[in-house]
Amino acid sequence: MPQADPSRLSRQSLRLPDYDYSQPGAYFVTMVTYQREHLFGKITNGEMRLDDAGKIVWEVWQSLPGRYPNISLDEAVVMPNHFHGIVIIEENPVAVAAIHEFSPHTKESYRLARRRMTIPMVIGYLKMNSAKRINILLNSSGVPIWQRNYYERIVRNDQAYNAIHRYIHSNPASWDTDEENR
Repeated sequence: MPQADPSRLSRQSLRLPDYDYSQPGAYFVTMVTYQREHLFGKITNGEMRLDDAGKIVWEVWQSLPGRYPNISLDEAVVMPNHFHGIVIIEENPVAVAAIHEFSPHTKESYRLARRRMTIPMVIGYLKMNSAKRINILLNSSGVPIWQRNYYERIVRNDQAYNAIHRYIHSNPASWDTDEENR
C-alpha cells in the first residue's frame, strides 16, 4: 500500500488562525485552476471571453446568494485559469452567535468548526459545484478543476476595497503581465 506524502498531511493553513470567517464584512477571494490550466476562456483585446466552462463558473458564482442569503456579491472576474471575487457577508445575528458560542477543544474540532464558517462554505460550494458541472461538460468525471486551496483577504477599509475593486476590474486588461499567465 502506498505511503501518504507527509508534506500534504502537515500543510499549513492559509487562514488567520483565530479569525471567524463568518463575520460581517468584505472578503477578496481568489481560486486557481488545477496546475494553472487555462480552462475558462481567453483574453482577447484586453477582455475576457468565457468559454462554456468559464460560463459555468460565472453561473455558480451568481447563484451563491440564493444559497447563502446572508451574502452579496460584488466585483468578480473569471480569468483563463483563475477567479477573483468580492464576497460581502451581511449582518446575521443567528449565524454569528452560533459560531462565537463554539469553543473548540481539539485541533480536529476547530478544523470542523472552520468548515462551517461562511467563507469556507461559500468557496467550497463554488468549487465543488462548478467542478462537477465542468467535468460533465468535458466528459471527464473526477478530474480536478481547482487547486486544493484558495486565497482570501479580509477587506479592512474603503481604500483597500477600492484598490481590490480596480484590480479585479482591470485584471483582463493586465493579463500580459499577470503572474498567473504562464
